Amino acid sequence: MERTSINAVQRPDVNGGDDGTCTQWRNWSGFWLLGLCNNFAYVVMLSAAHDILQKQQSQNATASTSATMAVEFQGGNSSNSSRYDCNPVSTAAVLLADILPTLVIKLSAPFVIHKLPYGFRVLFCAVMAATSFLLVSFSSAVWMSILGVIFASIGAGLGELSFLSLTVYFSRDVLGAWGSGTGGAGVAGALIYSGLTQVGLSPRVTLLIMLVIPFAMLLSYFFLLVLPHSLPQWRDREAEYTAVVSEDRQALMDGSEEEEEQENSIPAEDRTSGPLTCTEKLHVIKSLLRFVLPLGLVYFAEYFINQGLMELLYFPKLFLSHAEQYRWYQTLYQVGVLVSRSSLCCVKIRNLWALSLLQVVNAVLLLFAVRFLFLPSVWLVFAIVIYEGLLGGAAYVNTFYFISKETGDRHREFAMAAASVGDSLGIAVAGLIAFPVNRYFCSL
Repeated sequence: MERTSINAVQRPDVNGGDDGTCTQWRNWSGFWLLGLCNNFAYVVMLSAAHDILQKQQSQNATASTSATMAVEFQGGNSSNSSRYDCNPVSTAAVLLADILPTLVIKLSAPFVIHKLPYGFRVLFCAVMAATSFLLVSFSSAVWMSILGVIFASIGAGLGELSFLSLTVYFSRDVLGAWGSGTGGAGVAGALIYSGLTQVGLSPRVTLLIMLVIPFAMLLSYFFLLVLPHSLPQWRDREAEYTAVVSEDRQALMDGSEEEEEQENSIPAEDRTSGPLTCTEKLHVIKSLLRFVLPLGLVYFAEYFINQGLMELLYFPKLFLSHAEQYRWYQTLYQVGVLVSRSSLCCVKIRNLWALSLLQVVNAVLLLFAVRFLFLPSVWLVFAIVIYEGLLGGAAYVNTFYFISKETGDRHREFAMAAASVGDSLGIAVAGLIAFPVNRYFCSL
């Protein structure tokens, strides 16, 4: 990595001039848009998949409605005899189909992804997002829409671990921008898609309009970000390795004297050049467990609520229908996520286990609420759902902030990618457990 390029390009906060301020804002905006685009395609594609499947008039009602229950619940099955207004298949079934491709990518890619330069990764993610839009838009069968879900999942998973790794080449405040952008994707995706279809555009036309999102991802990366010359975009990383100067990288990450002193205390083996060995990667993974385990627990409790319990929290004597109540649960949850993922510039929380335990308390409370139906009002559920989103978003951004801060230079890029498996693993386990729990309640 070239020392001059680090100082000249990646330290806008240290330079302090107009060019430095402009560079800082371009990088912050670029990562915000990358976060938005990376998750936006997935959110919008799921909503559109439901509308397309409805038009197909599939005889298998379970398959056609479950394709997007993770985003929009369509009311209960009036023919069942359950005390709950249940659908035949839990939303957890769709959750598993959505998350498993991402989980496979996050488990395997960190060990080999360094061989693929960032430029190719971004192009691949944009192609995956565009393909998912086109497949769902022109789908004529259920399998085509499901394939669209898979492509979106692969693109979002690879994009998340790649862009998190990319943040190590910039000042640490871009982590807050990335987190805020991913939080905004849930709210913006649902609102924009609903708005365009509400004014009369067909789901197919709306999806084709959304092809601007992958294009915006490419613009954000290749034209908005001020990329350092040392960043390997089109060539193999291993061919470009040179000695990395610890003082320069730390000044890049943060200009404070306190963190410079902390960086200087990193052992010499962390400052050596060359690609990480397999043994080193396993050692890094072991050191990441203190971050990955609480993050996984937060997301396990969070998605156990969202996919196993939310559709059962129905208040029949209300001006909102069951479908409308569920949509509001999802919307308010996304608002909470957006607020907390944008909070890194204001507050930082080091005790990640506290966030995990608070989220588990939420899950237990709502589990008992579903079983014994003791919650008096939907407004109380609304408040709990917002709180749930706040905890989940805070756990996400603070996890990666402290990984970036406390990991040595040599290991930081790999650590950011490897730790991204935590949330997906928690979501997958939540889906596995939420499915039989939902079936149990619907059988009562």
